[in-house]
Amino acid sequence: MIVARTVQLLGFRLRQEVLEWSGSWWFLLTLVVQAVVAPLNGLFVWSAVYPDDPAIGRYYVAIILVTLMTESFEQHTFSERIYDGTISHELLRPQPVVIGVLGTNLAIRAWLTALGAPVVLLAGFSLSAGFGWWPVLLSLPSVALAAVLVFLWTFLLSMAAFWTDRVHAVVGFGSQLIFLLGGTAAPIGLLPDPWRGLAGASPFWGMNGLPAEIAAGDPYDGSIAAAWGYQLFWVVVFVVAVWAVWRAGVRRYTAVGS
Repeated sequence: MIVARTVQLLGFRLRQEVLEWSGSWWFLLTLVVQAVVAPLNGLFVWSAVYPDDPAIGRYYVAIILVTLMTESFEQHTFSERIYDGTISHELLRPQPVVIGVLGTNLAIRAWLTALGAPVVLLAGFSLSAGFGWWPVLLSLPSVALAAVLVFLWTFLLSMAAFWTDRVHAVVGFGSQLIFLLGGTAAPIGLLPDPWRGLAGASPFWGMNGLPAEIAAGDPYDGSIAAAWGYQLFWVVVFVVAVWAVWRAGVRRYTAVGS
């Protein structure tokens, strides 16, 4: 009953947010450009280093799409509500605050994916990046888990707004970790040994590079079940962390607000 009600509320909020964001297509296009710049830079660099390796092209085309489907902006859509006090209204509603945050997140991702699809297709055609249907199918659960991980990570960092007004710097640092260790700056297989091990053990690879590697089919050659298990492990870790930080943040917010 509770689950069904939550899904119903999320669906209603998602429809509402999709319609609201439909009038901001110019701003959404700037978000698309922002999302694809880093993967395109990585594509140009590593394609120049390995001009005869088609796997590089497939990998970075997949990275572009994964990035569009997993981008999160809770430092804007959530943290600003803490700063201007409007989160008080959310706390008084008879539903979890995360419903509204998720609805906005999913709506923005849907628009970014739709508006960014031409970029992905253009990059794929220009590089002759052919994808097999089976690797792409296998990558879908990994993409979904990556989307969850990026949301939880960004939401976790965005809750720093309960304690500091420097939340954008905090989230920006977290985004740089995803860029450096998640497989966008370079496929982790091309990193030197100490950094390769760190990236492979960190949650950031599961947010970006892992689903792209599975979709590309090469260089990823590990166990798909192990890959999903690795992502699920970090999902559980982040859920616990978000829950703990949320409780501490709300206690601080209500104490200061009173």
